[in-house]
Amino acid sequence: MQGRLQDRVAVVTGAGSGIGLATVRRFAAEGARVVCVDIDAQAGTKAAQECGGEFVATDVADESAVRDLFDGVAERHGRVDVAFNNAGISPPDDDSILDTGLDAWERVLRVNTTSVYLCCKYAIPHMRRQGKGSIINTASFVALMGAATSQIAYTASKGGVLAMTRELGVQFAREGIRVNALCPGPVATPLLLELFAADPERAARRLVHVPMGRFGQPEEIAAAVAFLASDDASFMTAAQFVVDGGITGAYVTPL
Repeated sequence: MQGRLQDRVAVVTGAGSGIGLATVRRFAAEGARVVCVDIDAQAGTKAAQECGGEFVATDVADESAVRDLFDGVAERHGRVDVAFNNAGISPPDDDSILDTGLDAWERVLRVNTTSVYLCCKYAIPHMRRQGKGSIINTASFVALMGAATSQIAYTASKGGVLAMTRELGVQFAREGIRVNALCPGPVATPLLLELFAADPERAARRLVHVPMGRFGQPEEIAAAVAFLASDDASFMTAAQFVVDGGITGAYVTPL
């Protein structure tokens, strides 16, 4: 039985670790030809080798690099069917608005939001020529909630991704291009584990609010991405797809 993404060309940014790496594996298992994109050449190359795809080293916050990325994929593979715009950062100097400097604010917004803008800008023209495509942008549950343990730039960056995704999903719907936002809850990725290892109290404060009582696994999020990329989600666009262990729906968590 063929996978849902058989022979489709899928570009995954932030492919070297966490949700990106899990998605690369899932896309390959679903039959896709995967283009692994990361700024870390070692991690990206390893991901590509594992899934039988190709690696393209790209700074997704660099406009010319992103343009070359998608033009190159279309030239080599003939099309761009799926773009999972997933790369992002959450640095330790992003904290309360009272403590977060302008440099940290601008750095996070550039990597987390401007990169999604660029990837959409340069993927969509190829999808328009095909008359079909699926874009999945990684937002977050923090785009839907407020938190006293703040990461102000990260939260704002993901809110921007969510709003941009809605607009693009509406604008290009009648051209066969679906654009959806993935909103994961806390996921046990290297990024989150490193952040929380430095501040166990913050980790405990967040974990207690997840009704399922645990952080998500990257593979669980990758399954949602594969769904959004596939024709199983053919009537979904401009949507926020929440995979969060119940955190955004909880008033109190179970005992």
